[in-house]
Amino acid sequence: MNRTETVSLYDRLGRFDGIERIVRDVMEAHLANPAIRTRFEASKDLDHARKMAVEFFCAGCGGPEPYTGRDLLAAHKGMNINEQEYMAAMDDILAALEQNGIDPGTRGEVTAVLYSLKNQVIRV
Repeated sequence: MNRTETVSLYDRLGRFDGIERIVRDVMEAHLANPAIRTRFEASKDLDHARKMAVEFFCAGCGGPEPYTGRDLLAAHKGMNINEQEYMAAMDDILAALEQNGIDPGTRGEVTAVLYSLKNQVIRV
């Protein structure tokens, strides 16, 4: 049995503190990414968006923290996010995972999760 089979995704991402660091790095990357920067610069409350992202990742990865935000479909409805924007966001997430020392197998697992969620974000 390998490490990814015995240690939860939540633990492999560094639990709450690790996920919070990753989300911080993701948000910084989004604000610097010309493909999606304007969407984040226009946010009315970036701190709230960051908090919701931390909660979402923690809860979705098996952590004890509850997610108190809207479901993905409701949160992205009317934003008309296109495929290129979604891929740019994914690239930022994967780069932040690598920057934080997350192993390739775990990054692959996160990639699969992100792909599984795209229909709740793209063009809704």
